[in-house]
Amino acid sequence: MKIVVLVKHVPDAASDRSFAADLTVDRAAVDSRISELDEYAVEQALQVVEKAGEGEITFLTMGPADAGDALRKALSMGGDAGVHVVDDGLHGSDALATSLVLAEALKKLEWDLVVCGMSSTDAWMSVVPAMLAERLGVPGLTLAGELTVEGTTVTIRRDGDDASTTVVGSLPALVSVTDQTGEARYPSFKGIMAAKKKPVTTYTLADLGIDAAAVGLGGAWSSVESATKRPPRAAGVVVTDEGDGGVKLAEFLATGKFI
Repeated sequence: MKIVVLVKHVPDAASDRSFAADLTVDRAAVDSRISELDEYAVEQALQVVEKAGEGEITFLTMGPADAGDALRKALSMGGDAGVHVVDDGLHGSDALATSLVLAEALKKLEWDLVVCGMSSTDAWMSVVPAMLAERLGVPGLTLAGELTVEGTTVTIRRDGDDASTTVVGSLPALVSVTDQTGEARYPSFKGIMAAKKKPVTTYTLADLGIDAAAVGLGGAWSSVESATKRPPRAAGVVVTDEGDGGVKLAEFLATGKFI
């Protein structure tokens, strides 16, 4: 079995993010890492191969040069190779453009199953998996809380607020997984060293046959038109209890329309 796992290099969720002059996220101003939700996808792909006893795993990402760090992190957990779509024209691409680029990159690879996180931790749109499955013309089994592959059949359990649903599809297919699938493994020292020697192939927009006008800020169907900094946190209100603390607290809550 051949699996491709999509990974994304994103600003650290704990960092104080800001916008650049073109109203895209200023990624150079913050530390970045592999999207946490993609680590669950890496783990599930590794488990599928381990259970089958054979298989190849390739990690695919698109982004600037430092997005290669996400590939190396994934490769340190396991897997065989990486593919990096890197091109200055990608800057500012929206979800539609992202799905286009990833679809064209996948068409250059051999795969039976594509696995990705249910969303990226920088945009939280959760739409790229479905868009990608549509572009590829394969079943899209999204929001998997559990993933199993038997022969040419892929099965997921999707957990909702009121019930869990079992969804079954045939390979080739695309699956997005949630953080309910189980904790991702930590890379070993041996894995970290081995990742440095695993091959990483790079593609440009020209390599994929994509017109630069279809991606980036110029080709985006959605964009940020304005942004303002979050106002500084105001000092709290101290209610001094001089026998009437309860009344003062109630008045404060009522003024703020909390009660």
